Amino acid sequence: MSTELIPTLFDYTLADTTDPARRVSRDEAEKLFSFFEAHPLFKWKYSHNGCEARADALCVLLQQWQVPHYKAWVFSGDYLKKHIGGLIQHWNYHVAAVLPVKEAGEMVFYIIDPSTANTLQRLDDWAAGVTAYPHSYHFIKLPHWYLFHQGTIRADNWYARNRQNRKWMLQGLAGINGLTTTGKAQLSFCKLRLKRTKKDFEEMKRQRP
Repeated sequence: MSTELIPTLFDYTLADTTDPARRVSRDEAEKLFSFFEAHPLFKWKYSHNGCEARADALCVLLQQWQVPHYKAWVFSGDYLKKHIGGLIQHWNYHVAAVLPVKEAGEMVFYIIDPSTANTLQRLDDWAAGVTAYPHSYHFIKLPHWYLFHQGTIRADNWYARNRQNRKWMLQGLAGINGLTTTGKAQLSFCKLRLKRTKKDFEEMKRQRP
């Protein structure tokens, strides 16, 4: 008798504590998903266009609108634990904004990630969906953490949102990876695109759906 492997596991050692009192309705979550999915500033189908930038942009907007939210991360087993386990698209990791929703008397975490689905996804379904083969590891972090430490990844050594990674976020929305050689070269002749992206992003702050 065969035993089916669970594709993804929740990693409690890397997760942050969430507040059960802060939540949104399912209707509000659906409305937010539709808004972000349709907005032209987000290039959801560019699979290598910086998930960190899109996730942080959503979280900055949700914070501006005072909507409870977090970030959800999923890592391949190979990248995080140095054993078998891979994600789709050969990603090492993926990140997206997540909304806490009270549904049928329990708290459910729903992912806003139109790059992987055209609807809200529950946290474990989202993580399983981007897992190519077991195992991956997923968890929830507070939204102000922009990126993990490149060395040993612990719960307490992530890089917080700051002026520099705000630039990376805007560059990512503009389709530029400012950390790569190609991206750095693009910065010199894409100044107008970056200026428009910044303007559009600032306008979004006043467009709560």
